Amino acid sequence: MPASPPVPISGSISDHASRSDALQRKGFGPRVRKLHARIGKAHHQAEGMVFSKALLAGEVTPLQLAALFRAVAPAYQFLEQAAPSLAYRLGARSMPWPELARTAALELDLCNLSGLPATPDSVAATTWLEQLHELADHSPHRLMAHVYVRYGGDLSGGQQLGSQASAILEKNGWPAASFWLFERPIAELKASLHAAFEELELSDFQEQELLEEAEAAFHATQRLLAELALLH
Repeated sequence: MPASPPVPISGSISDHASRSDALQRKGFGPRVRKLHARIGKAHHQAEGMVFSKALLAGEVTPLQLAALFRAVAPAYQFLEQAAPSLAYRLGARSMPWPELARTAALELDLCNLSGLPATPDSVAATTWLEQLHELADHSPHRLMAHVYVRYGGDLSGGQQLGSQASAILEKNGWPAASFWLFERPIAELKASLHAAFEELELSDFQEQELLEEAEAAFHATQRLLAELALLH
C-alpha cells in the first residue's frame, strides 16, 4: 500500500498558543503552569518560522529531516547521560528517563537515512551542546529547563510534527521516523514529566532562572530551525 501524502496542518500545533491554554493549565502544578506560560510566546515564534511552517505543510525534504536528526542527536545523548543524576539530586524522582530517551530512536532514524548525502555541521547545535555542558557543570537547575522544553515538546506538538515527518519520508521511499514515537502512552509520560518538575527543590532565585532558561532553550531551537530552512 502506498504511503499517504503529508496533509498540511493549519493553525497552532501546541496548546501553548491556543485560546484554551488557560483552562488546560488548571490541571498543571504551579511550577509547570509557570513554565508553560513563560515559553508560550517563544513557542509561538518557533512555530511561525520557515522550517516549522514547511514541515507542518508537508514540504520539507528528507535531507532536511536527516539534518535535524543529526543536529539534535548529540544533545539528546548528553542530556540522557548527564541529566538523570542531576535531576535526582535536585529532588526530581518521577522522571521516566528510559521511556523518554530519544537516543536509540535517533540512531535508528539516522541509520535508515544513511543513504542521503551528508549535511554541514550545525553551528546552532554545536553552540547548544556547549551550553548544555556548561549548565550541567555550573547550573544544573538551568539544565532542567532544556529537559522540559525538549521532552515536553516531543510529547506535545512533536507528535504532529512526527506524523508529518513520517508521511514525507514514506512518500519519498524512506522509513517512517522513530524520533517522535514513544512506547508508553503520551498522557502518562506527560504526567510523569510534570510531576518530576514539581518535585524539583529550588530556591525562588533558582526557579526564576529555570523560567529564564526555558526561554533560552527555545531560542536555541529557533537558531537551529533557521539553519535548517536554508538547507536544500
